[in-house]
Amino acid sequence: MDNKLILMGVIGRPHGVRGLVRVNAFTEDPDALAEYPLVDKAGRRFSLEWVSDNIAQLMENGRKIADRDAAERLTNTQLFAPRSALPDPDEEEFYLADLIGLSAQDAGGATIGTIAAVHDYGGGTSLEITGGTPLLVPFTREAVPVVDIAAGRVIVNPPAEITAAP
Repeated sequence: MDNKLILMGVIGRPHGVRGLVRVNAFTEDPDALAEYPLVDKAGRRFSLEWVSDNIAQLMENGRKIADRDAAERLTNTQLFAPRSALPDPDEEEFYLADLIGLSAQDAGGATIGTIAAVHDYGGGTSLEITGGTPLLVPFTREAVPVVDIAAGRVIVNPPAEITAAP
């Protein structure tokens, strides 16, 4: 679990001509984003210093982004932190990324598959379950009544419209 990368934010468009950028933070407290070791998908290291609400000065691999053109090339860059750098969740809480790889079982304990991905397109979170018939299940208390990270499983009760034959 410790080597997983967790999406923490996305670099937005440049702000001004001196290399500042807008940053959309996905942390509970946006200011906390500056405290994490950040990398992109290519492995480049980033750090940031907030200068105002969601406007930051970026450092890429220890080098200050100092002009608009360099900042513009980073637009839409996703910023990740290692799972091990995040604080432990409170009791009965978890990170959505911790669900990936868990066994999905029905109420009787039979394995349905494995959680391959967690999606959120704005209309609510869903779990992609693979192994056997692929399923996309809404991540609601009704459809997923049990999440047991320690046991490595979730109980899934897919809505009838998902499992009904055509």
